[in-house]
Amino acid sequence: MKSAVLSLALAALVSAAPTTELAKRAQPEGVDVASYQGNVNWGSLGVDFAYIKATEGTGYTNPYFASQYNGAYNAGLIRGAYHFARPDISSGATQANYFLAHGGGWSADGKTLPGALDIEYNPYGATCYGLSASAMVSWIHDFANTYQSKTSRYPVIYTTTDWWTTCTGNNSGFGTTSPLWIARYASSVGTLPAGWSYHTFWQYTSTGAGVGDHDRFNGDLAGLKRLASG
Repeated sequence: MKSAVLSLALAALVSAAPTTELAKRAQPEGVDVASYQGNVNWGSLGVDFAYIKATEGTGYTNPYFASQYNGAYNAGLIRGAYHFARPDISSGATQANYFLAHGGGWSADGKTLPGALDIEYNPYGATCYGLSASAMVSWIHDFANTYQSKTSRYPVIYTTTDWWTTCTGNNSGFGTTSPLWIARYASSVGTLPAGWSYHTFWQYTSTGAGVGDHDRFNGDLAGLKRLASG
């Protein structure tokens, strides 16, 4: 995913609804976008769902968030927002509240995915943001529990198995609450982090058509709608 330091505005155009053929797909296709993608031509992507970056830390909001988030909805996609974690600058609770105040909420309308926590390699410095494994686990719990207390939903967790193993000690304490969004650019999802017996989303490439990051839901469209509905 793109952190704010990598964000550049690119132009694209209008939106349109996905085709009926997409509704029959066993593993719905999706994308995730940030300010880097600018104005997205949703109708050109042929996808069923999208995650849109809303916030990073407690000092950045995606300037394209409203147009991207509403554009995906208007095109008939199921969509959600994600937050790029900065455990080095403030608490998990503080960042969860910032995310919620800037587009990261959830509603039981069947079109809104629970918010996602993007917790991964630090683009600004130390891989684990200067936190010990136990401190990192506490930070993630702080974010997740705060988000759940305000929305009734636990956030999706986006990560890689390598980062999770390195920076949380491969903690197994989140698999029963937070759906897993695994990033691995290969022909399979590979080994999952401890605690999860299956993934919910898989980001399988950063060089897909149109916007770069492409994802698959591990199920059918009815299952994706159930996840959105809570």
